[in-house]
Amino acid sequence: MELEVRHLRALCAIADAGSLHQAARRLGVSQPSLTTQLRRIENSLGAELFSRERTGCRPTPLGRAVLSRARPLVDGMSALVTHALAEADATRSRGPRLRIGSTASRVIGSWLRRLRVALPGTEISLRVDVSAHALLRSVEAGRLDVAFVHEVEGCPLALPAGLDQRVLLDREPQFISLSRDHPAARRRVVELGDLAGDRWMVDPTVDGEWDGVRRVLGAAGLDPPVLHGDYLTAASLVVLGEAVAPCQPTSGPRDDMAIRPLRDDPLAVRLLLVSRPETDTSVAYAELEEAYREAARRSSGYYEWLLRHRSPLARTP
Repeated sequence: MELEVRHLRALCAIADAGSLHQAARRLGVSQPSLTTQLRRIENSLGAELFSRERTGCRPTPLGRAVLSRARPLVDGMSALVTHALAEADATRSRGPRLRIGSTASRVIGSWLRRLRVALPGTEISLRVDVSAHALLRSVEAGRLDVAFVHEVEGCPLALPAGLDQRVLLDREPQFISLSRDHPAARRRVVELGDLAGDRWMVDPTVDGEWDGVRRVLGAAGLDPPVLHGDYLTAASLVVLGEAVAPCQPTSGPRDDMAIRPLRDDPLAVRLLLVSRPETDTSVAYAELEEAYREAARRSSGYYEWLLRHRSPLARTP
């Protein structure tokens, strides 16, 4: 096995994070995938690069030697890629541009449409990624101008130094999606205990998602079976009654699925717009706020929640 830059980047991430779990989050990959990659690297070298301890991972003497040579290569390649992309963008761009990124959200379409109206003549590009950390790294490297991301409560994002953030919503509750014939679907608000016998489905590639769900279920004394997969698959299983899944409160309405708030809102995220300090985010933020308000109004259950909590997003602009 020949070591590639991606392998060296993974080794540096593990050393910086101090654990495979945190490194996987920063790299936007699953922990099992990163563990397998590390095992293959160590097998190719015939020795361990990290000692696994209860408190995390520490580089072995060989690991420190490899890292001392890997870091300059990784940094140099990152600088090369950033410079090449900047040059390519400059060659293509003939006028103002706005490169936006976002984690999956119901507001993206409206946000993009509003930006095109508010910024005529501006070249607007979009990148959607399940990993907030991947988007943050792209903003840091200058490949994106702004990124709309969500931060799972209890699982803070590792915001790169020097980036600015504006909070769209400090606490967005996560609702639960159920089949229409689920007994709890008859209620306006669902108790966690009503879902104790259900299979839960979460996407482990979404930064903090599985950690947040596991924390909430554990605090409630629940240990239901959990399925791991993307949320497109989750929706098909929910409709068939094979699973329940957390979802954004702006989801729906749907004829084939019930979407309900959870009692006391145990699952929540913080919504952020992140940019470099020199980027003017006034228009991007204003249009994002209006797009979010528009999406919230389409979901009567969520709009009622915003009204009850006296959120500024429930006010008529």
